[in-house]
Amino acid sequence: MKFTLSWLKEHLDTDATLDQIVEKLTMIGLEVEGVEDKGKMLAPYVIARVVSAEQHPNADRLRVCMIDTGDGKPIQVVCGAPNARAGMTGVFVPPGAFIPGKNMTLAVGLIRGVESRGMLVSEFELQISENHEGIIDLPADAPIGKNYAQYAGLDDPLIDINLTTNRPDCTGVNGIARDLAAADVGAFIEHAPKVVPGTFPCPVAVKLDFGQTHPLCPAFALRLVRGVKNGPSPEWLQKRLMAIGLRPINALVDITNFITHDRGRPLHVFDAAKVKGNLVVRRAQNGEQFLALDGKTYTLDNAMCVIADDNGVESLAGIMGGEASGCSETTTDVLIESALWEPLNIAQTGRKLGINSDARYRFERGVDPNFMQPGLELATKMVIDLCGGQPSEVVVVGKAEAIEKIVDFPQSELKRLAGLDLGLVEMRRVLSKLGFFVAGQGSRVKVAAPSWRPDIEGKADIVEEIVRIVGVDRVPSTRFSRGETPRKPVLTALQVRTRKAKRALASRGLVEAVTWSFISKSQAELFGGGGAALALANPIAAELSDMRPSLIPNLVAAAQKNADRGFPDTALFEVGQIFKGDQPEDQFTAATGVRRALAKASGSGRHWSSKSAPVDVFDVKADALAALAAAGAPSQAMQVVPGGPAWFHPGRCGAIQIGPQNVLGYFGELHPRVLEALDAEGPLVGFEVILERIPEGKAKATRAKPVLELSPFQPVSRDFAFVVDRAVKAGDIVRAAQNVDRKLITGVTVFDLYEGTGIEPGKISIAIAVTIQPRDKTMTEPEIDALAAKIVAEVSKRTGGTLRA
Repeated sequence: MKFTLSWLKEHLDTDATLDQIVEKLTMIGLEVEGVEDKGKMLAPYVIARVVSAEQHPNADRLRVCMIDTGDGKPIQVVCGAPNARAGMTGVFVPPGAFIPGKNMTLAVGLIRGVESRGMLVSEFELQISENHEGIIDLPADAPIGKNYAQYAGLDDPLIDINLTTNRPDCTGVNGIARDLAAADVGAFIEHAPKVVPGTFPCPVAVKLDFGQTHPLCPAFALRLVRGVKNGPSPEWLQKRLMAIGLRPINALVDITNFITHDRGRPLHVFDAAKVKGNLVVRRAQNGEQFLALDGKTYTLDNAMCVIADDNGVESLAGIMGGEASGCSETTTDVLIESALWEPLNIAQTGRKLGINSDARYRFERGVDPNFMQPGLELATKMVIDLCGGQPSEVVVVGKAEAIEKIVDFPQSELKRLAGLDLGLVEMRRVLSKLGFFVAGQGSRVKVAAPSWRPDIEGKADIVEEIVRIVGVDRVPSTRFSRGETPRKPVLTALQVRTRKAKRALASRGLVEAVTWSFISKSQAELFGGGGAALALANPIAAELSDMRPSLIPNLVAAAQKNADRGFPDTALFEVGQIFKGDQPEDQFTAATGVRRALAKASGSGRHWSSKSAPVDVFDVKADALAALAAAGAPSQAMQVVPGGPAWFHPGRCGAIQIGPQNVLGYFGELHPRVLEALDAEGPLVGFEVILERIPEGKAKATRAKPVLELSPFQPVSRDFAFVVDRAVKAGDIVRAAQNVDRKLITGVTVFDLYEGTGIEPGKISIAIAVTIQPRDKTMTEPEIDALAAKIVAEVSKRTGGTLRA
């Protein structure tokens, strides 16, 4: 909703500055999206006289003009306008000023060898009209040296507010002024339309014909004004419309546009000579054609409301008039229509046909029913004042009245809902200025909503009106009661895991991606999906036909697209939903990532200071473990075992599990066959872990961290090398050593693998370092030897290995 400051002041008597008005508008809920102050932009533009205009020595259509701007120092300007001549008065722009019509900042120029130190501008270059055939030619008495914006009235700031859908009363400047007056910004100026008596019966009748269907038009008012002289509207009206971005058409149409924005009351005018017979308001027929004023032909259906005559459809009700009966310069008799329309039907029709008009914007929000006839009277008065003519009597069919809304309002409700403690006198003052009627003196009063406020439904709406007008800054700050018991976490365990996994992966250099939840059937089958239960009944695209069983395919596609566009070293991750079936328990949250080419965690791409190496299985193994650890998986319980799904390369993949029954996820190098099917090039490695499979931690008695326990005794490290069969897993040796004494043994790591000379074929030597941390006393050598013997015995028992000599 756009309006100028001077327009607002026609309805609001105020001395407030522009900044004060803008601030108050936002404070009362009419958010200001922007303010355009042309006066500031046009400040350098001055009225100047052309002292001389000589022929350019090097161009037939250019003139070298000397310009007097009132300071006695002539300025040379090269001008190509056909009307540039000595003695004329125009508008001069100095270098450094912005030219809105050309979207450029003017500079000193050299035009065909002659210096030009400014410009004489046209109305088009100032964007005040479409006239670009010549420069502005002002009257001879225009004051030389004065600011042109002030002289021409172009220094009027334009305010643009963002209206919420529940405030149809503020779709007119009149309603905005009422709100500001209630907020003590000024005094509201009431311009109540006066009745214009008719001098003859209206020759055109109106009928509401909806048969047995729901009526789409509650009321309709019409009158004829004959003997009008249509033409351009007066300058003040044209400027007002152009200021808010509307193009003046002719006086009759401009009047309806003005009332639409001034009072929030859309109207329509028909050329009476083009209307055949009487008017019928009805539903359109299926397939009926309508040529609208925007020059487009629309195909209608019986869910839409139209105004028709004997010729057919003349207007799409409440949205746009028809070209066949539009008013032109030759119009002498005009029918003025003011009606009420069903808001929901207007919205549905406009959306279905793709028409956005000022009338639709207001009717779909709901206009004031009680202003239907006053709006018609106001339009009649303006038509007679600007175009002359004689009005007929008003024809009204249907009933235009607002539903009476009376709210039983206890004064305590304001304190309960908003924390404000106001007396009845102040509440009554605020509501009365907004147009509400308040009856009663006790603790409960009756509040009647005005006809222009269809959004008022109950007590909470009354509280909202009072709070927004007196100011939310008056609502006291009040602490919420914490209660005696500790507050429960707001986020669920899965939400916490999701956030922590994202942070961990981002910290490892992966970039988060958000991809479709759908993939093609062939890709779904590659990753264990593709079943009928997960096929979409109505896919948005043929290649997005199935719910994804894994996040890897879309991430691989994204990585390949980056490579195709010159970014080969890509590391992406996504934490999202995957689908193993169509039941709720078959939906999981996966943390998935892929790395391509040289996108290692230590740094991407080639660099002279380090050896460039392609990504490998250990990069994504580290990513997967980092995500799981951040999400709360117990690191000491996790096991890494070889093997994985078919989409990973055999021998270059692994699984992360907590026992054989709880597989948390997989990592590895993608199989060449899968890459070929996905139309991607390697090297590409990836991982996918399921966050729901992380076991819940035990509930702690307190949220405080436990006391840090540091042993005062020196830790001891012992190395062991075991010769075992190649099939034995290093993890089994580590776990066997740890299980000997979990209190004393605080760390077991693998530091060497060897096979070859001195080792039997089919065997391998695995060396581990065991850290022993005494707790109660310094361990003696015999005690350490005894623990070492237990480690050797336990590893031999569990793996069949022998201590290497």
